[in-house]
Amino acid sequence: MRLFLQQKPQGTEAPRYVQLILQQDLLGGWTLLRESGQLGGKAQLRREQYLERAAALAAFEKARDVQLRRGYQVMFAQGADAPR
Repeated sequence: MRLFLQQKPQGTEAPRYVQLILQQDLLGGWTLLRESGQLGGKAQLRREQYLERAAALAAFEKARDVQLRRGYQVMFAQGADAPR
């Protein structure tokens, strides 16, 4: 599951973005990747491990909701059950 969110640009600055990726690892656990930064600039990548899909999905949805409250807009969603 992948979600790409972006803020409107502020003046002459490039827009900021957040990308959330939820994927299953080879051992049956789940990894939530959070990438954030400015388009064309440096980015920060954080990883969180979860044993169960339900916990990973809850963390994914919480991260999405936080960014939506901060003014980010969904630009791209991928996955069969991608939350919108």
